[in-house]
Amino acid sequence: MAAMWNPDSFVEQLLNKAQALRDKKMSDGGDWNTHRLRLRQRLTETLGDFSDYANVPLDPRELERAELDSFIRERVEYRTADGLLVPAYVVSRKESTGQRRPAILALHGHGWGSREMVGLLPDGLPNTSVPSGHGGTVLELAARGFVVLIPEIVGFGDRLLLRDEGGGEPKANSCFPLAAALLLAGKTLAGLRVYEASRAIDYLAMRTDVDADRIGVIGFSGGGMVASLAAALDERLRTVAIYGYTNTYRGSILNRSHCLDNYLPGVLQYAEMPELLGLIAPRPLFIESGKEDPLFPARHVIDAVKVLKDIYRSYGCEERVTLDLFEGAHEIKGRASFDWLQAMV
Repeated sequence: MAAMWNPDSFVEQLLNKAQALRDKKMSDGGDWNTHRLRLRQRLTETLGDFSDYANVPLDPRELERAELDSFIRERVEYRTADGLLVPAYVVSRKESTGQRRPAILALHGHGWGSREMVGLLPDGLPNTSVPSGHGGTVLELAARGFVVLIPEIVGFGDRLLLRDEGGGEPKANSCFPLAAALLLAGKTLAGLRVYEASRAIDYLAMRTDVDADRIGVIGFSGGGMVASLAAALDERLRTVAIYGYTNTYRGSILNRSHCLDNYLPGVLQYAEMPELLGLIAPRPLFIESGKEDPLFPARHVIDAVKVLKDIYRSYGCEERVTLDLFEGAHEIKGRASFDWLQAMV
């Protein structure tokens, strides 16, 4: 009898109704290109309006510079809004040519932030023993000639709310209170992170060692969400690689508890996740995921890629979507994507 009191069937009806509404809008709206314009507008509205901050001067400055064996690792800082300063690492191969080089915006997942992605521990010492899903991605890309920018995503590492500092947990984050505050203010944490990604592109374009016409983006897990949405809305990102994120909402973030930044108000009324990623088309897109990833199950990765292939096929470039499902879990492998990025950016 108690099972009758569970709301499962109501939730299922709600989600099915949202899917029917999406299907009707797609069938009534003509071809993908027509639908695409509406979709971008709806996504922009859902994320929240951050345009008031777009003209805030970045005022970048270098904080430190370390010369490693084959690389240079800079720590920089730039401003994205009054009250928002972004620390970031820039890693590049030592070169004396002075030529502008392609760049990658690298967006980390949950953990201890940008230090983790560049191979450091939370205290800044080299990470020689603690497992990390980010692997050696940054150095692999820098070795291939990229200038790699790794910003500290708001809510992680050095960008926790003061109330969340000092707890002694290196993987602590401020995602929930930030997301809650932004939702009550009519915005979203995903929107703030996407806005800051656009300012990271602005910063890269300012650098004298970067070719502003050859900027790509990568993102892992939650950073994959930011990378995919940023690329959907900002065509300055010429190439995109998403690790451990591409899926369907019903197959992933509705299938278990996830970070609150994943939940975009009303999104299922107009798009599933692969349709949002379809806004990246026709630019090259690489999707990598582990077959045993418990957060973003492989079977739904395959479902998402089928939708993406259909979208890219409408542009006559289905081959620009590449999928690598590897033996592993929630991590970056990079066994094919690093060389792919080098060829595509």
